[in-house]
Amino acid sequence: MADTATITPTNMNTRTDTPTEFAPPPALAPASLLQLIWLASPALPVGGFSYSEGLEAAVNAGLVTNEAQAGNWLSHQLHLTLARADLPVLAQTLRAWRRGDPARVRVLNAWLLQTRESAELRLQTEQMGRSLREWLRHLPGVDVATLDFCATLEPTYPVLYALAAAGSGAAEREVLLAYAFGWAENLMQAALKSVPLGQTAGQRILARLAAEIPLAVEHALALHDEDRQAFSPMLAILASRHETQYSRLFRS
Repeated sequence: MADTATITPTNMNTRTDTPTEFAPPPALAPASLLQLIWLASPALPVGGFSYSEGLEAAVNAGLVTNEAQAGNWLSHQLHLTLARADLPVLAQTLRAWRRGDPARVRVLNAWLLQTRESAELRLQTEQMGRSLREWLRHLPGVDVATLDFCATLEPTYPVLYALAAAGSGAAEREVLLAYAFGWAENLMQAALKSVPLGQTAGQRILARLAAEIPLAVEHALALHDEDRQAFSPMLAILASRHETQYSRLFRS
């Protein structure tokens, strides 16, 4: 008598209508979540509200005159500049801070300084970096030696943001999402004042950017050193023009 084949889950041809259950992703600890919300807040005392990153010059040149154009401008800036430069540097610097690699931090900070394409854009990242460093000095448990090291760098904002988030326990993706949303909220407010637009239009622009930010973050996380770039010629031209623009609300 032939042996009977053993029936196992791998060779059974069965059908079930029970839906597959997936385990939810691990929840971010409340303290970590609150720290990221804090860092993304427009109330963070770093002066982000005073910059338009070339948007005001685009309005002055007649390139951005309504809600749709403002949304397109900020969407392009998100994907062409933030996702290819600041966000990948933020992720890479976060890794460097967490493994205690100041030499790597110095290299990444220098790259950011060298790739700011106008004097105003460079002054912005330096001023916001210094302000964030001074804010960190007043928090409990701060490592003063690390902040003193930052002072030797002409610290850029993404590098100091990475330091502020390094002890949060949050994953790189979550840190980048918080940074990008904070950027989007500041630039949306700049659009309201410079175009100008109403609050409801601003919220529609913010909703669009919030929907696009995860894709920009995934792109940034996949980049290596040789993939980063800060080539945005139209933005560079407009940012340079802004330096001598007759009437200005913003510092960039």
